[in-house]
Amino acid sequence: MILAGDIGATNSRLAFFSKHAGRLEPFVEESYPSRDHANLEAIVKKFVSAHDLPIDVACFGVAGPVRHGRSDTTNLPWDVDARELARALRLQSVGLLNDLEAHAYGIAMLAPDDFVTLNQGAADASGNAAVIAAGTGLGEAGLYWDGQQHLPFAGEGGHSSFAPSDPLQIELLRFLCHEFGHVSWERVLSGPGLHNIYRFLRDTGHGEEPDWLTHEMQQDDPSAVISEAALAGTSTLCRQALDLFVVLYGAEAGNLALKLMATAGVYIGGGIAPKIIRKLTDSTFMAAFVAKGRLKPLLQQIPVRIIMNDKVALQGAARFAMLQES
Repeated sequence: MILAGDIGATNSRLAFFSKHAGRLEPFVEESYPSRDHANLEAIVKKFVSAHDLPIDVACFGVAGPVRHGRSDTTNLPWDVDARELARALRLQSVGLLNDLEAHAYGIAMLAPDDFVTLNQGAADASGNAAVIAAGTGLGEAGLYWDGQQHLPFAGEGGHSSFAPSDPLQIELLRFLCHEFGHVSWERVLSGPGLHNIYRFLRDTGHGEEPDWLTHEMQQDDPSAVISEAALAGTSTLCRQALDLFVVLYGAEAGNLALKLMATAGVYIGGGIAPKIIRKLTDSTFMAAFVAKGRLKPLLQQIPVRIIMNDKVALQGAARFAMLQES
């Protein structure tokens, strides 16, 4: 049995997979609120004791940089150590990946209907690829083409400096600089990032917040309320916030494509994209993606696809474990 985990700042998903003829089959899966537990080891022990299955190999994708088998998770107060997990599971070793690297490993396991295509790209598209995923945070990773296969690698581009490209975005940067000092792309491209954009527009006089919206945002996750009101057309301010969010998402996806020369494709993962799919499939995202001056023709040839399968990182962690075993 393969034990795999997709460990996010909001939820931690664990599953057992069996291997048949080189293919992975999910056996049992559970999801746990991450912040309700002291550490990953506590969640793993709870899951393993509940199912009492033999474990041959294990791998976990975690939302944070991984170095030398350890990760101080970015949006959780956890210190994840592969050696401690291996001892707890009585294994010789345990795989530990950045969650976007796990996404990259999982792409090979997806079916055509797990994607929504934003840009068809060139028919003969090949070379490197990239993954960008906005959720609780913003993750980025690459897939290096070695001439025969794609080799995933992690990145932390979500924490690189936000670069505005017009007067409104410059105003946004100034607003967030006052609050955060350093403004990363994650400060604008994530669930909290959408809320930051909304607050900027509201507090700088770009729109008014009606009483009903104030009440809903007090009762529920503000980012979810903003996106739902934007898509329903019930709030002009929310629509403006989501429009700007999608422009920035397209712009940074295009930046990543150029930095990695991701001519084989850019994949949009994470929990937000499927929820705002109607907005992503209009022209807003792709117009920002290709708006790179003299390199616009290159970007127009890159396939861009949204990952609709929310288990891609979990499957990717399992695939990495399977590859290490073989």
